[in-house]
Amino acid sequence: MTGSRILALGHYQPSRVVTNDDLAKLVDTNDEWIRDRVGIASRRIADAGETVADMAAAAAGKALANSGLTAADIDLVVVATCTSVDRSPNVACRVAGKLGISAPGAYDINTACSGFAYALGTVDHAIRAGAARNAIVVGAEKLSDFTDWTDRSTCIIFGDGAGAAVVTATAEGEPAGIGPVVWGSVPEKSDAVRIEGWRPYIAQEGQAVFRWATTALAPLARQACERAGIDPSELAAFVPHQANSRIIDGIAKRLDIPQAIIAKDIVESGNTSAASVPLALSKLVERREVPSGAPVLLFGFGGGLTYAGQVVRCP
Repeated sequence: MTGSRILALGHYQPSRVVTNDDLAKLVDTNDEWIRDRVGIASRRIADAGETVADMAAAAAGKALANSGLTAADIDLVVVATCTSVDRSPNVACRVAGKLGISAPGAYDINTACSGFAYALGTVDHAIRAGAARNAIVVGAEKLSDFTDWTDRSTCIIFGDGAGAAVVTATAEGEPAGIGPVVWGSVPEKSDAVRIEGWRPYIAQEGQAVFRWATTALAPLARQACERAGIDPSELAAFVPHQANSRIIDGIAKRLDIPQAIIAKDIVESGNTSAASVPLALSKLVERREVPSGAPVLLFGFGGGLTYAGQVVRCP
């Protein structure tokens, strides 16, 4: 086996839409201020009984249906999340159970907002090593469970949802469809975004995260392109973590990729942490905005502070 590629994608969002005007009834804010500060118009919020595993399974099921494979073909399930309330069984096992996948390797990974890119990297490595052939990779978050709805600095940002990919081994001699991952962390700045304690709420140092993201990440994203043998000018799309529209624009400007589609799912979905990259990518593919086989740069970053990215070929 020479590598792996994304075979299909799927996504899921709760039906409940919460607009900026809705939030203005809870805290002292308004639509214009939110759009200007973070670029969000609305977000999806899950009902009380809807779990991270429910959303993850819905997105994974859609990806599996789109792939042409069956549950019997899947031998690895990996879920990236930082918001599962239940510790055990893990979300990956719950997803496998809901989809009828028998005896897969199954684990969760938590690097917060960079989680999907981390998970995709580990699955690519497992397939390259021969430990798996067909895998489902999911980013799923229910951030509403950890949002302080009286804090206007954070409650405007987050939403719920899930995105998933079916990843398969490439044939002998076929080019890899997932490039080498660039990943790392900045532990000395780990307090910048946090969810801590038994009754946790999301807390973050917004300005510190903004400065780090807009100055440090573009060179790392460029490294991911270099490792894949792709010049940024060849990218068809850039799908970064949907943290803040100004951060997205800042990274894209430093990458100098005017030809690429820049994912801006944040406008209608908010920040969905580990779900944001696969959610945005799945929508681009569903709308056929990116040609099959075209190079797309994925890049996640956030709590930890962690980051991870790779170039993939659009399914």
